Amino acid sequence: MNGALKLLAWVLALALVALPALGVLEGWFAVDRWPVTRLSVSARFDHVSSEQIRATAQPFLGKGFFATRLGPLRDALARLPWVERVEARKRWPDTIELVVYEQQPYARWSDDRLVNRNGKLFVAGAAFGLDGLPRLSGPDDRLDDILRFYAQYQPEFASSGLVIRAVEVSPRDGWRLTLAAGTTIDLGREQRIAHLRRFLDVWPRLSGSHAQPPQHVDLRYTNGFAVAWPAEAGARPASGVPAGLADAALAASPDLVEVAHPYSLSRFPTP
Repeated sequence: MNGALKLLAWVLALALVALPALGVLEGWFAVDRWPVTRLSVSARFDHVSSEQIRATAQPFLGKGFFATRLGPLRDALARLPWVERVEARKRWPDTIELVVYEQQPYARWSDDRLVNRNGKLFVAGAAFGLDGLPRLSGPDDRLDDILRFYAQYQPEFASSGLVIRAVEVSPRDGWRLTLAAGTTIDLGREQRIAHLRRFLDVWPRLSGSHAQPPQHVDLRYTNGFAVAWPAEAGARPASGVPAGLADAALAASPDLVEVAHPYSLSRFPTP
């Protein structure tokens, strides 16, 4: 009996010590004694405002310094549009410090999402000031393939004076590019990289022969590719090529690429 009483006494003594500490940590009492009086926020504030951050953080700060839970606070802030991740820490005696990292957009994805520089999709809400971003679209499970393609071939296009503005992949794996000048390029599904390299090799000779960029390039042929050029003012139809021809001719020889437009027919040997 005496042993049981001693055990009960020890339990009560521990409770008397532990309960006040637990009460402070849980914010049950003594909140006024150790309040959070300062919220320090470090962020770029390009797309997320300090007012948004403070309004989101405020409900988590009312239980006092010890009772403030940093995990739920971080999670709530990370759900704000344009927030990629958040770091949070306490600084004695009354300060919560936040470092907010905004999403860094790399490209637009399909209709309403963006891709950040880590290749992750996010929904940004209002995407103002992002007109210069490339537009990528396709099935979500092809995102990595499309990003790799763009990252690899945009520099190669740029070295030829071309800029990729959009990459589109259809559900059936048909690839189409749109350039800054408005030119569309169909790569197709088969051997698209080999066909694309053939076009880039020939492009320097093509580009100097016309005042305007082509309207459309079709690379989906085994032995060549087709180019449609806009009509040029003052030009006359070449013999055998009807004016108003909308599509380019297809090379008949594996050693030649024929490029037809409304007013001329030219031959370019492929490498």
